[in-house]
Amino acid sequence: MSTAVVLLSGGLDSATCLAMARAEGHRCHTIAFDYGQRTRSELKAAERVSRALGAESHRVIELGLGNIGGSALTDHDIAVPENVPEEESDGIPVTYVPARNTVFLSLALGLAEVLEADVIYIGVNAVDYSGYPDCRPAFIEAFQNMANLATKAGVEGHPIRIATPLMNLSKADIIREGTRLGLDYGLTVSCYQADEEGQACGRCDSCRLRRQGFEEALVKDPTKYQGA
Repeated sequence: MSTAVVLLSGGLDSATCLAMARAEGHRCHTIAFDYGQRTRSELKAAERVSRALGAESHRVIELGLGNIGGSALTDHDIAVPENVPEEESDGIPVTYVPARNTVFLSLALGLAEVLEADVIYIGVNAVDYSGYPDCRPAFIEAFQNMANLATKAGVEGHPIRIATPLMNLSKADIIREGTRLGLDYGLTVSCYQADEEGQACGRCDSCRLRRQGFEEALVKDPTKYQGA
């Protein structure tokens, strides 16, 4: 049985990635990041999902991305956009966290080397997403090339593969796949500004995409909303 490292934010996409990695027969080790994000409840969600899906281990790595700022998710002086119509949401939004996936994947790569893992799963998506540059196929391809050059495993002919099983799936397709695999989406938190109990605002871009995905998948939305 091969070993996988799965980046687990606590959200819908990364939870589906973990379910898929497990279904493919990997021993899974999950890694989450306390990077100064606005909502802390997603870290609790990541722990819940990791435990529920039987991961071998779960790590939370502390980072200081909040010290850099530049994102509504790490700087409370920058407001999270709410109720922005889809046709007006072009461009890179202020919820983009500079270099986040580059840093996350680098640390996951280090863990994968230590664990002698074969693959790293990350739930990036180029279909129903918020326009982040580090979710594109070109970024993953470039990181894969770098990983092959920068690691002992890669140099010795055993490169660690970066798996992106959600890359070309719609949010509805992702939800259908997770549902097929028995994933309880009620464990997850996707909202950019969820409260301490993990209740979603229902107004941010992430909430919009999540709600739309459940509607299109014809799957009941288990999300708990603030004030509901």
